[in-house]
Amino acid sequence: MTPSSASPGAQGINRREAIRRAALLAGVAFAPAWLSLVDRGVAAAQGPALSAGQLADVRAAAERILPRTDTPGAIDVGVPAFISALYSGFMSDAERQMLTSGLSRLDAASRSAHGTTFAALTVAQQNALLRGIAVAEEGQPQGFFRLFRSATILGYFTSEQVGKNVLHYDPNPGRYDACVPLSEVGNRNWTT
Repeated sequence: MTPSSASPGAQGINRREAIRRAALLAGVAFAPAWLSLVDRGVAAAQGPALSAGQLADVRAAAERILPRTDTPGAIDVGVPAFISALYSGFMSDAERQMLTSGLSRLDAASRSAHGTTFAALTVAQQNALLRGIAVAEEGQPQGFFRLFRSATILGYFTSEQVGKNVLHYDPNPGRYDACVPLSEVGNRNWTT
């Protein structure tokens, strides 16, 4: 998950532009302040850290948002570590508070409904709780679920593994050939 620090002209497209395009493809708008962290890189955490219980819930919730299918899931590409670094080094105090209070509400709802932590629930139970939070926050400009989903998607689409193996991003695509049959370029129209 190391961002490129090269200038846009050096590789044809910089990391920020690739993220913006991936976000547009996914239909997601990221917080502009978060996009600036991609250019700076996710450095060693300087601020507060999430607790072990919170990290377990982050891991479970991130995997529910982007589960493993025929492509890697959030856990496979290190999204929980990304969210932890984002929390420790780049979120504002208000965003940190929103994340931790949302994780606390998630844990409380889990314990109330099922008698155990969110991370220990079945996939169906986790999905139901997350869906309930998303519906409860619907119409709000900001909320825990929107913040968490945005961080999860940002971490996923900026990971090296997704860039190379899912998006097939080629920072040095070579020469431009117009009107090339897709079969000659691996049946991937976004890499041509």
